[in-house]
Amino acid sequence: MTQELDPWDAANREAGITADAAKAEAVAMAKMLNPLLDDDDATDDGAAVEQLSAAALKVHAEIYGTESKRAAQLVLDELMTRVGEATPRPRIEPVKRLADLVGRPQDLYPVIMVAGTNGKTSTARMIEALLRAHGMRTGLFTSPHLVSFTERFCIDGEPVDGVQLATVWESMQLALEVVDAELEAQGQGRITFFEALAVLGYALFADAPVEIAVIEVGMGGEWDATNIANAEVAVVTPVALDHTGILGDTIAEIAATKARIIKPESKAVFASQRPEAQAELQDFASQQNAEVVAAGAQYELLQNQVAVGGRLISVRLTDGQGDYTLEDLFVPLMGAHQGENAATALAAVAAFFAPRALDSETVEAALAAVVSPGRLQVLTQNPTIVVDAAHNPHGTAALSQAFTENFAFSETTVVAGVLADKDATGVLTQLAQLGEQVILVPVDSPRTLDVTQLHSLVEASELAAHDNLWVAESTFDGLTAAYDWAAEDAGRGILVAGSVLLAGSAIAIAKEEGW
Repeated sequence: MTQELDPWDAANREAGITADAAKAEAVAMAKMLNPLLDDDDATDDGAAVEQLSAAALKVHAEIYGTESKRAAQLVLDELMTRVGEATPRPRIEPVKRLADLVGRPQDLYPVIMVAGTNGKTSTARMIEALLRAHGMRTGLFTSPHLVSFTERFCIDGEPVDGVQLATVWESMQLALEVVDAELEAQGQGRITFFEALAVLGYALFADAPVEIAVIEVGMGGEWDATNIANAEVAVVTPVALDHTGILGDTIAEIAATKARIIKPESKAVFASQRPEAQAELQDFASQQNAEVVAAGAQYELLQNQVAVGGRLISVRLTDGQGDYTLEDLFVPLMGAHQGENAATALAAVAAFFAPRALDSETVEAALAAVVSPGRLQVLTQNPTIVVDAAHNPHGTAALSQAFTENFAFSETTVVAGVLADKDATGVLTQLAQLGEQVILVPVDSPRTLDVTQLHSLVEASELAAHDNLWVAESTFDGLTAAYDWAAEDAGRGILVAGSVLLAGSAIAIAKEEGW
């Protein structure tokens, strides 16, 4: 198969900017700047010409990089004119209609879909890394993004190029206009941010093209916009209470909607679940005649212990014909929950490749190289800033255990913020227990608990009893105050948690400030 050019090389070629053209440009520039290079037969021209050639290519790369960012921002700006992803609509037919008009891109490659309350993103990232290590060209769709919009769409492990993103987005415009008009004629709202985003992701992967896509469900499952694909493997990570105003008030209700990503005759991989969640998942899988691969039954995490910089795990898997064990695998992510996520990812990939067993050396290399930004990520040293995207009590409980297990600061400042539609008291109460000092901050989102609301929450809860807790006017103010405090003593550290958006803001601030 002919190897495709990356988007930058392709754009350069279309513009006639090949390596030879750049070198010729450099030669001409060199002769203009230095008459001594005017002799085409001179033997000492090489170094100067090569330097100028490299400089010319660097300039072209910088120009294209700027154009790529601008193109991606234009797509995001247009998407932001639509109803936001935090307010999904319980419908799936308009998304199917849009995908039909775009050419049903979701049917052009196999799909592994990942739903659940916590651990979805890390599990999806590990599944993608394992598939890529086994020689497949991969697409990965995750949400939300931490810093850059293009993080949501990765091809072969790298965020999609902004120009490519804009090109595919432009190709969808007529289809969007048609579906928007149809919906308005029916008295419904037009396609939402996330509905358009999901179809854009599927279309990008078809355009690449990829050999398999790993798709993280946005919210729930049954009517999530990603659920237009017939996933060959459906993965459900641990189910807990979150988005209760939309998905239901009980774990059983939430599990029931997440189970709806399981398609007839497919394979369903379940992480360790509460009994009421397991019952709902198992029941729907049976209705779909799906092959179930459940934690503790068809696969098992045999070892999950702390290692320097991560976890050491051993996992029993099945290839459909018998069991086999992969032992002493290093996962460079902190927390027992990441060992569990890795086991679930291995089970999903094993289910996809069955009856072919996974190669232990390939798996070892893939897991050792896994990264999951925003998940107990160490941003800086001296002082140390750790960020985590935990945003519900189930997630902050796992974070609390992992943070205590892996970090031993003499004193910790927790910088925490939470969105208004979350269990704010539950999240902040758990996080406050991790810090000698707690700084509450508003998150950079219209859905945040603002300064006034944070003060009211503190006064009405056990947070008021904390010896050193205060509210900052902004994320920047809170984080810089924590940074200055931690810089006074080498043993101090900072934990930023409570929201995916807060984690992203902390990453951006640390980069901008040069920490």
